[in-house]
Amino acid sequence: MSPHVSHTVVLPDLAATGRLAADLAALARPGEAVLLSGPLGVGKTAFARAFVRAWLGDPVADVPSPTFTLVQPYDGPRESVWHLDLYRLVDPEELLELGIEQALAEAVLLVEWPDRLGPWVPADRLDLVLAVWQTGTEEARTARLEGRGAWAERLRNWIQEKGTAHGGC
Repeated sequence: MSPHVSHTVVLPDLAATGRLAADLAALARPGEAVLLSGPLGVGKTAFARAFVRAWLGDPVADVPSPTFTLVQPYDGPRESVWHLDLYRLVDPEELLELGIEQALAEAVLLVEWPDRLGPWVPADRLDLVLAVWQTGTEEARTARLEGRGAWAERLRNWIQEKGTAHGGC
């Protein structure tokens, strides 16, 4: 069993989600994945958009949702990042046609609906589960982070660097 590290972050607003995405983009490495889970409308695509913009170093980059195309690759200054939205995927074998093997070898993967990855779930990954969190009349989000494989140590170091601050990412 590979080691893993868990941490939960409170995201009071979209700006906090963007800061978290930027922090995690700085930690990501090609050949690894960030797997985004949570119910419809919880903010997976907003997180992915902020992550891609941080990865590209372009805060206004056009980052459309890949809901209908399933995959949207971006060539960055470091390496590529692939944003996959697998909500409409019927069979994990379809991922071969989309180039999953190449992506796993050369790019950082951001995957919405990762339960549809089947056998393509990488060992080195960050599982990120977004949830709605009610605070009186306000609605915030929480992000549960679980670093696995190579992500475990990086996440542990990030947690120590950030301390116990929530939402300030």
